Amino acid sequence: MRKPGPLLASGRDSDIFEYGPGLVLRRSRHGHSMTVEARAMEHARSYGYPVPAVEEVTADGTELVMERISGPSMMTPLSRRPWTMKAYAGVLADLHDRLHEVPGPGWLPAAPGAVGDRMVHLDLHPLNVVLSPKGPVVIDWANAARGSAAADVAATWALLAAAGIPAGRLTAALLGRLRSVFVNAFLARFDRYSVLGELPAVVHWKVRDPNMSAAERGAMQRLVTAAHQREGRGHG
Repeated sequence: MRKPGPLLASGRDSDIFEYGPGLVLRRSRHGHSMTVEARAMEHARSYGYPVPAVEEVTADGTELVMERISGPSMMTPLSRRPWTMKAYAGVLADLHDRLHEVPGPGWLPAAPGAVGDRMVHLDLHPLNVVLSPKGPVVIDWANAARGSAAADVAATWALLAAAGIPAGRLTAALLGRLRSVFVNAFLARFDRYSVLGELPAVVHWKVRDPNMSAAERGAMQRLVTAAHQREGRGHG
């Protein structure tokens, strides 16, 4: 590995650096190995799924060199053109459908919830979709697993409904009021009751993530309660 270029972005666990023409280097700040993540990316890519190509991984897995994908995250048009929410909810649903056509190899960890044999992302939300000139590309495969499609959709539901919105105060307030439009348009593409059945297990798993804030954990737990109460009224 050569010395990386300037810092481009930082996430909850990793920093992204420029790494020469068409490449970036992702470095874990906490010494987490990305070996399985890189292997998952290449597996999804081998089935034609839109994911950055992996160039190199260090022996300890803490540094990953991969294809640089140009373009904004899906959050950018949502924050600037909120009237596009339903259209982008459809794009996100399409990405789920395409991913769940990929078989989940046995070397991936088991996803929370029901046993399944599909490849799942478990963090597939607008911030992890880059709108490149060639189409949307999915990044951040740290949680990739083998499980049920419904569990993956439930994870996205929990994140869409409860995660904090990384934007300025006014934009975050606007998106917070409109997020139900996006969530409902996204869920309309799936069997809502199958997804609801996976929601408690997925949230139980997700709230143990140390990167989640106390407010996000509380919002996810309230989502489970509210969603099941609505189901009960709907069947009453």
